Amino acid sequence: MPVLFFSTFTGEEQIIKMVRLNFPDVEVKIRNVNEVLEVFDPLRKRFVSLTPEEWVRQHLISYLINHLEVPVHMMASERGLVVNTLKKRFDLVIYHPNGNPLMIAECKAPSVKLTEDTFYQAAGYNLALKVKYLLITNGLVHHCIQVEENTPNFQFLNSIPSYSEMKR
Repeated sequence: MPVLFFSTFTGEEQIIKMVRLNFPDVEVKIRNVNEVLEVFDPLRKRFVSLTPEEWVRQHLISYLINHLEVPVHMMASERGLVVNTLKKRFDLVIYHPNGNPLMIAECKAPSVKLTEDTFYQAAGYNLALKVKYLLITNGLVHHCIQVEENTPNFQFLNSIPSYSEMKR
C-alpha cells in the first residue's frame, strides 16, 4: 500500500507516493527535472531516474551504510560485467578491502515476486565475480545466502550480515 514520503528538493516540500519498504526509513535527495523524478545515488555520485527498482536499491544502499557499516567506497552499483561472453549489469556489489567482491545484491521492484529465476540471475553474476554472499530483495522480502567457496553448496541466512561479518 502506498504511503506518503516527504522529501525536499529545489527548495520546496514535495509529496511522493512510494511503497513503504521493509527497511528503516531513509533520507534521500530527490529532484524533479522536466516532470521526471530523480534520486541521488551516493555510489554513482549523480541523480538517476526514480523507478520502483531504484527506490529499493537506494533503501538497500542506505541500510548497508547506516546499519551494517559498509563503507560507501566499498560498493558499486549498476556496473557491467561479462558472464560467458554475455554483457550483464549487476545492481550492487560490495567489495572486501583487498578489492575482491564479497556480495552481489539483485534488486527488484516491490511489485516483482522473488523467484528461483531471481536467484539464478544473481548466481549467474557469481560465475564471474565469485562472491561469498548473494542477496535478492524487492524491498519487502529479502533473501541472503552464503556460498561455500569452491563448492555448489550454500546456506540461507536469517539476516544480511554486517560488513565486519562479511569480511571474515
